[in-house]
Amino acid sequence: MTELKINSLEEINSVAKQFIELVGERHRVFAMYGSMGVGKTTFVKAVCEELGVEDTINSPTFAIVNEYHTRKEQIVYHFDFYRIEDVQEAYDFGYEDYFYSQAICFIEWPERIESILPNDVINLNFTEEEDGSRTIQVQMA
Repeated sequence: MTELKINSLEEINSVAKQFIELVGERHRVFAMYGSMGVGKTTFVKAVCEELGVEDTINSPTFAIVNEYHTRKEQIVYHFDFYRIEDVQEAYDFGYEDYFYSQAICFIEWPERIESILPNDVINLNFTEEEDGSRTIQVQMA
């Protein structure tokens, strides 16, 4: 397990760059655990910026999934499963087409769909520290 530390918003993009270097090209699906407001969406935004996404990046809370494109024609999917009631809803919108597409997938509230996460998912555990900084524990499969 590796820990990444975000001391301030000013350094989030440099931490996003470290994250990209850490996970490399072969890891594609990331399950992001952490309480509401801990910075999961902000981190996805920073990673997308470092990957060259020029689209507006925001939380997919109501859409369940947002799709972004990088300058290198990579696709990034950003999921928010907070509002789903049952894992069947993920089946209904065809989660396999996303998770097994070779696109990068960031999943917020993965605890709602853990039974269908790929075996090689990378878990990211976000924690807000007492000083307001954030720690991300990266658990590689």
